[in-house]
Amino acid sequence: MIDVLVAVGHGWESRLVTAIDEVPGVRVARRCPDLADLLAAVAAGHGDVAIVSADLRGVGRDAVARMSGDGVAVVGASAEGDEPSERVLRQLGVETVVHPGLDRDELRERLGTAARSTARRADETQVDAGGPGGVGDDGKVADDEPVRGRVVAVWGPTGAPGRTTVAVGVASEAAALGVPTVLLDLDTYGASVAQALSMLDESPGIAAAARASELGTLDLVSLARLAPEVAPGLRVVSGVVSPQRWPELRASAVEQVLELARGLAPLVVLDLGFCVEEDEELSYDTAAPRRNATTLTALAVADDLLVVGAGDPVGLQRLVRAVQSLASVPSPQPRTVVNKVRAAAVGPDPRRRISESLERFAGLTGLVFVPDDPAATDAAMLAGATLAESAPSSPARLALRALAADLLDVEVPRAERHERRGLRRARTRSR
Repeated sequence: MIDVLVAVGHGWESRLVTAIDEVPGVRVARRCPDLADLLAAVAAGHGDVAIVSADLRGVGRDAVARMSGDGVAVVGASAEGDEPSERVLRQLGVETVVHPGLDRDELRERLGTAARSTARRADETQVDAGGPGGVGDDGKVADDEPVRGRVVAVWGPTGAPGRTTVAVGVASEAAALGVPTVLLDLDTYGASVAQALSMLDESPGIAAAARASELGTLDLVSLARLAPEVAPGLRVVSGVVSPQRWPELRASAVEQVLELARGLAPLVVLDLGFCVEEDEELSYDTAAPRRNATTLTALAVADDLLVVGAGDPVGLQRLVRAVQSLASVPSPQPRTVVNKVRAAAVGPDPRRRISESLERFAGLTGLVFVPDDPAATDAAMLAGATLAESAPSSPARLALRALAADLLDVEVPRAERHERRGLRRARTRSR
């Protein structure tokens, strides 16, 4: 027996309920007057399928995700021929839609398929299926698998190690190397990409994208409008203008934004907040927004991860602890970037000293070093420009360009390799 919860606000609700009651093996367990009552019934385990209409007040992607997460299949309902409502429901993540006029066999088939599909996904979540979808037994991607952009997450501990500097640098250098890139600011504690690139503080950015996702109106075209091109090949989705607005970024909405961003450009770079704690859930008796869910969601879907730490004793200690904390967080294999490297903070030959310390205390190897160049970074911030625009010969800029080229597996132009060698010789003579 499939128990159905119904929450639709139309005059045809009675016809829909009557049609469901006539289906063998299916019964209406509860008619919910609003979304709050529906969510309570789902949380209490009163149904196997929840039927909602597109104009149910408050229904959005987050509510659909919450019900699916509770093991209840979410099915949409609309009048026959109401294509706009069906489109909204599907954009909210609802895959199955029913109508009051469906015959019993078709209604039973759709409700049963939805319930079985949700139960199967719940089982797969508990059991490691082993490997991403779209990859066959021979390790090759299926021919019909659509091309998806690569997501690079930039994350690091508290203390301003330079996450935004690295994220902006990698994104801008990738675009300059001929790879169209989207930079998303997902820092819910201190978003600063817009300020770094002289974007208007009132630009809608990620908050508008998340809101559109919740309403089921976000698609590739609307996301492109929210991601203005600030340099050739570089689009930017700015962060929340105030840290107090973090509840607007629900995990399900962020997940859809990231999925659409993959179709917007071959490379997606994420600037993330520092905190990955999940204990905030314990502060509530009921389901509530989680401030760190944005970062945790981004880490879980990312293809590559750059962990940024500052090249001083305090920054390195925080970096070691940050890398250790990733062991309990779903995320890609981290690649460590040591930023603001200078002899004044750790002594002569800072790269060797830092390499030895991090390998000894954290087992970290293959480090990427970004030299400290406060004059260049200050000039870039003052101008609201990238390092490539304001200080193209800066050692920090050249290190970030090399990192971007390595991530993309492309060659740095020959002229720039000569420039870097010249800078190294000049520094050697000065020492």
